[in-house]
Amino acid sequence: MKFRAKIVDTACLNHFTRVSNMIAKLAKTCTLRISPDKLNFILSDRVANGGVSMWCELEQENFFSEFQMEGVSAENNEIYLELTSENLSRALKTAQNARALKIKLTNKHFPCLTVSIELLSVSSSSRVVTHDIPVKVIPRKLWKDLQEPTVPDADVSIYLPVLKTMKSVVEKMKNISNHLRLQTDYLPHGCPLPAELLWTFVHPHSTGALQACLYHFTLGCFFPIVPWKALSPSHCSWKFQTFPLS
Repeated sequence: MKFRAKIVDTACLNHFTRVSNMIAKLAKTCTLRISPDKLNFILSDRVANGGVSMWCELEQENFFSEFQMEGVSAENNEIYLELTSENLSRALKTAQNARALKIKLTNKHFPCLTVSIELLSVSSSSRVVTHDIPVKVIPRKLWKDLQEPTVPDADVSIYLPVLKTMKSVVEKMKNISNHLRLQTDYLPHGCPLPAELLWTFVHPHSTGALQACLYHFTLGCFFPIVPWKALSPSHCSWKFQTFPLS
């Protein structure tokens, strides 16, 4: 098995770093699937254990200026690696404003994902910071448990508001309740949808549940369904399945 890749575009590098940071916040470990045309970050928590199942897909041609890989065999030209999400996120923190990022699968007495970061320098010489991230090679017999999750077809495709705004609202109000509902009304085709975030909570001095409307915003809506990948201006797509925590 062989794998090596390089990122030189600053926007692509920053985007790759944000993806890594996002995954590190979701789980301690994740699976990296490497194929000739894509990279996938996979979380596959079981329903019985609670948690989230995630499939993050990156088109390699949109991120990497160089990309080479050889899988387990010609028939199964893929590589599955298990790694600690935080290790990758920490390594990429040093890549801010870097000139280039190189990732390579190496063997240093144990399998590693070696991340080499070429930093900018005021002099003509360059500085290179290298991180060796231990990984576990997942055998082919376990690949069947790491397949893309099936997401039911939706009746409508919706643009959410700016995520930073939603995050700010949700983080401020999370102490009120554990539950949140997104509510909107149907309008004719092409019209913006007014929507509101509703928190349902039980007041300690009340016999029933109370509702508080805390935030109003406008959604963009599409009929008929627009393919969900086509809605994103990004070159990175995500699928999630969430389960109630036990």
